[in-house]
Amino acid sequence: MSASVKLPPFDPGDPLGIDDLLEPEDLAVRDTVRSWAADRVLPYVAEWYESGELPGIRELAKELGSIGALGMSLDGYGCAGASAVQYGLACLELEAADSGIRSLVSVQGSLAMYAIHRFGSEAQKQRWLPGMAAGDVIGCFGLTEPDHGSDPAAMRTHARRDPGGDWVLNGRKMWITNGSVAGVAVVWAQSDNGIRGFVVPTDTPGFSAPEIKHKWSLRASVTSELVLDDVRLPADAVLPEVTGLKGPLSCLSHARYGIVWGAMGAARTCFETAVGYAKSREQFGRPIGGFQLTQAKLADMAVELHKGILLAHHLGRRMDAGRLRPEQVSFGKLNNVREAIEICRTARTILGANGISLEYPVMRHATNLESVLTYEGTVEMHQLVLGKALTGLDAFR
Repeated sequence: MSASVKLPPFDPGDPLGIDDLLEPEDLAVRDTVRSWAADRVLPYVAEWYESGELPGIRELAKELGSIGALGMSLDGYGCAGASAVQYGLACLELEAADSGIRSLVSVQGSLAMYAIHRFGSEAQKQRWLPGMAAGDVIGCFGLTEPDHGSDPAAMRTHARRDPGGDWVLNGRKMWITNGSVAGVAVVWAQSDNGIRGFVVPTDTPGFSAPEIKHKWSLRASVTSELVLDDVRLPADAVLPEVTGLKGPLSCLSHARYGIVWGAMGAARTCFETAVGYAKSREQFGRPIGGFQLTQAKLADMAVELHKGILLAHHLGRRMDAGRLRPEQVSFGKLNNVREAIEICRTARTILGANGISLEYPVMRHATNLESVLTYEGTVEMHQLVLGKALTGLDAFR
């Protein structure tokens, strides 16, 4: 190295210089979402979490629509057409505030809107996507059932075709984000021709969505059951471009990609909280950040946090190039959510008793991530996806 080369200063907030990989447009998206979350979520989210409510969710959805965060990686129909990396950065910033807010955006854009955009008719796209992109219409995605989560092929929700051409849906879906505030639901059901997806206006007779209460995780999020009791839909309510599990699984892969980024947002907040606390909290006459054991914890947290962000960035570039495989998404979700939980738990030990207080964000993020660990595919399911890819042997059956 030439003696005249001057190294940039070390940035504790970006120790690997990952920002150097981002374009100005990427940074603008990140900063816009970060600013919105700082203004509209962070001052209130502890209270929302404590009360188990997300008040003003419809207003929040419209604000998210106004900054282009809903369906942002989709093209046309009022969507922003952002890159995969930009969408990932948005997910990171939203989950740095709260996993429930990122879930609102993920379900809206990566599940409900993505399903209609990829598999819907032109009429369905024109009817629903502009309003959903603007946040005027909230969507939900009905796949998981009370008795069937990791095995969606065994779903019991059924759609039968009437002689007149109408579809009639019966069944139940469970753990559905946005369900009781949604104006439209994408519901997957068994039919005589295999699993099909349906676009269901939630004011259709026979459709109801009672909210699920008494959650200890994702409390600042609307979670519901969907009940379909002889819900009659016209023939053109079916998503015409897909049959079978390929439809819902491709949507889940898109949502899981957002989680790869989002989990690192929750981890970042807990890490930054731990660093700040360690520098100000004194024991034995000096800040606890000056003790070797505390510094070892912080160093390990930083390594896993920024490795995870690098992994998310790599997967985002692959998605933008059309080269991202589902197995690689499983790799990212499996690693990043597990490491994010460990970072949050370690942060809690640094904060001691204060770590369980809602005066700090650590326990809120830790409990939220327990849900993130399970939804969009459990640890075991992603391990088996990778195991099959590595060995060529199917251990699912």
